Amino acid sequence: MTEAQIQRINELARKSKTEAGLTEAEKEEQQLLRKQYIEAFKANLRSQLDNIEFVDEK
Repeated sequence: MTEAQIQRINELARKSKTEAGLTEAEKEEQQLLRKQYIEAFKANLRSQLDNIEFVDEK
């Protein structure tokens, strides 16, 4: 996920809170970007968890 995509997510979120709201195309774009963000977040978390090494001090 690029910085530009994150900025676009935030831009759409701010616009959705205005009286004008989002167009149907913007709503679809927002859903797609959010889905991509969540997938990237999950992949990053999974990677971090996979790299955890448990050490038994016994």
